[in-house]
Amino acid sequence: MGGFAFTLILLLVMLLASMLRVLREYERAVIFRLGRFVGVKGPGLIVLLPIIDKMVKVSLRTVVLDVPPQDVITKDNVSIKVNAVVYFRVMDPAKAVLEVEDYLYATSQISQTTLRSVLGEVELDEVLSQREKLNERLQTIIDRQTDPWGVKVSAVEIKHVDLPQEMQRAMARQAEAERERRAKVIAAEGEFQASRRLAEAAEILAKNPITIQLRFLQTATELATEKTTTIIFPLPVELMSGMFQRKEGGEA
Repeated sequence: MGGFAFTLILLLVMLLASMLRVLREYERAVIFRLGRFVGVKGPGLIVLLPIIDKMVKVSLRTVVLDVPPQDVITKDNVSIKVNAVVYFRVMDPAKAVLEVEDYLYATSQISQTTLRSVLGEVELDEVLSQREKLNERLQTIIDRQTDPWGVKVSAVEIKHVDLPQEMQRAMARQAEAERERRAKVIAAEGEFQASRRLAEAAEILAKNPITIQLRFLQTATELATEKTTTIIFPLPVELMSGMFQRKEGGEA
């Protein structure tokens, strides 16, 4: 009698264990009763009918999906490898179970095909310089295709673009040529500004000939402040013209 009671209690405990489930805050249970969908339960404690009810657990947390590198031929016929990361979450657990066999695998496959098709429609320069625009376009397309599965794609980010070696060398030469062009433009602009200043200075000196003599004396003074040296320089005729005129006037 005691053994029978112990067996009965054990069966009741096992029955209760199969009936009761505890779901976390981010989990939901899609319930099937005799193969028919009856609803979504959770979080917290839920009760299942033994043998009759079956449960499929779905997480509502954001999933970070790493899209493996994809071989892409751009619009300008450049072969590249591109990988990306997709952020999505389940918004409708019932659709995620009923409308698609495996929503994780399906989202991964649709992300790969969309990445190849979108990047194949643009040129390499756009892939490298307009990633934000391409990310938004990828997010919009993938989200539209996964919406019937109850999946919401919140963001898509292109992680890395792997270029062929010859393309990397060509881009390095292009960047070097661009730097040289900018250096030449800056040097030419400096020469132009300097020539304008010299022309303005020449006009001022031409209007006031005495300034040439003052500049000559200033240069001589600057040279004299350097190391002790002997400097021989011609005396401008303009400085002596006044003396000659005064002498001739005195003799007269």
